[in-house]
Amino acid sequence: MLKELNEKNLVAYALMSALDGMLSLEKIKELLENPKSAIHGDVAFPVFSLAKILRKAPNVIANSLASKIRINDFEKIEVVGPYINFFMNKEKVSNEVLQQILLEGGHFGDFNEGEGRNVVIDMSSPNIAKPFSIGHLRSTVIGDALANIFAKIGYTSVKINHLGDWGKQFGMLIVSFKKWGSKEAVKAHPIDELLKLYVRINAKAKEDPTLDEEARKWFLKLERGDQEARKLWKWFKDESLIEFNRLYKQLNVSFDSINGEAFYNDKMAEIVNILASKGLLKISEGAAIVDLKKYDLNPALIKKSDGATLYITRDLAAALFRKREYDFAKCIYVVGNEQTGHFKQLKAVLKELHYPWAEDIYHVAFGLVTKDGKKLSTRDGNVILLEATLKKADEKALKQIDEKNVNLPNKEQIVHKVGCGAVKFFDLKTDRMNGYDFNLDLMVSFEGETGPYVQYTHARSMSILRNANFFVDKEQTHALKDDESWKIVKLLQIFPQIIKRAADHFEPSIIAKYLLNLSQSFNKYYAHVRILTEDKEKAARLALVYAVATILKEGLRLLGVDAPDKM
Repeated sequence: MLKELNEKNLVAYALMSALDGMLSLEKIKELLENPKSAIHGDVAFPVFSLAKILRKAPNVIANSLASKIRINDFEKIEVVGPYINFFMNKEKVSNEVLQQILLEGGHFGDFNEGEGRNVVIDMSSPNIAKPFSIGHLRSTVIGDALANIFAKIGYTSVKINHLGDWGKQFGMLIVSFKKWGSKEAVKAHPIDELLKLYVRINAKAKEDPTLDEEARKWFLKLERGDQEARKLWKWFKDESLIEFNRLYKQLNVSFDSINGEAFYNDKMAEIVNILASKGLLKISEGAAIVDLKKYDLNPALIKKSDGATLYITRDLAAALFRKREYDFAKCIYVVGNEQTGHFKQLKAVLKELHYPWAEDIYHVAFGLVTKDGKKLSTRDGNVILLEATLKKADEKALKQIDEKNVNLPNKEQIVHKVGCGAVKFFDLKTDRMNGYDFNLDLMVSFEGETGPYVQYTHARSMSILRNANFFVDKEQTHALKDDESWKIVKLLQIFPQIIKRAADHFEPSIIAKYLLNLSQSFNKYYAHVRILTEDKEKAARLALVYAVATILKEGLRLLGVDAPDKM
């Protein structure tokens, strides 16, 4: 069950008792507000909604209601016109929050909404025979973060890399290889050479349309099991996977399944037969379609007139297979915003099949990564290669780390955690429906709203704890009442709600922005408070530092980013 420690819950329960059932707990929570200024307390309750019920002036209602609330749980309660302002008992709340984090550590915020049910996440999905570019990063890191977030709230995450290992592009590549390719060149530099061939055929096809037709025929041969086509396709795939797996290792991303599009070749006939048996298939100009007018969507093209299948045929077969294989509670597709229409069609066809689990299909869309405001395109040769990017990120991280700590032990490992983490965090801090312009200098900066800034804040907090020889004492009281620590306590206590909101909205940026906020608040605290001063609150201050370090590390883990103890 989700822990309800935040002040709004405490206020809501107090009000519910005083209102004697006049409003539900959920309705009270909806009405609660955060005052714009701390001088008006931590939580405010406007009584306007009660004026019609009680037929009294709002200020009269506010005074009457305030007199019925138990003051014990609060520092004070003030009535200002139609508002009841609640000032929380800082010592009580801070002790409860810190004690719980000390007790639970990184498990603070865990709850069992999922009850072990499966969440299938279709993510990454690079195309075989093409380099892994920065354009593939969004699906990979958003999907990986969602897998961590859903596991945190009690689901079993199943990560599927639905490789782009089928389609007309392989016809294009086969034609290009047969015309201009060299086995020796491909063996020496497989991905680089295959990319050159792919870019070349696309450029030539703009001048010579017959190349498109030739590629279409080769793909049809591939579908029908032509030996030469299959051999070349498998070779392209094997070479690509070697590079992909090396990059996934650098990103610290793994998968539970790498069944790509080709895996469903022998599974499409069944879904076509099911559609036909339910009277959903119609023939239009020789092609088999499903009419989706009732959903205000274009027809779903299931089979072309030449018998060739399409993406939606394969995705329907994949959805049915995944439901049978994993009995998922949610099936999430982390795919770019430009595919929104496709996934609307997919869900609509599953609804037409009367599968109740069609409602459990979610398209988690995201915006594009651009460079200097321009769209990236493998086809046009305009790409930012991920491997080269990670290498440059590490170099930039090394330069900044050397400026701060030239004798850092295990420097090479930490540098990669910072460099790679910087690239991932920058992507994840962006609202996923928004795109962003690629800027490596900005990503790897130790200042500003970046991953290294959060990582360095964590390392700073760990340094304080080491210097103080801190150890977790779960029995001691850790009460704080100063305004500086209160700002941090208020942030710490909402961490479980942040996780829940991120899961509900499929939005890792909610966690990333929270971590930036917590880091900024802690660094202000560090600048203004003498944490290691020997007085009766020293232990509580160190517990606060420990709590911050714990939440920063756990929050970064959920985003797939490491939190080094030293930087």
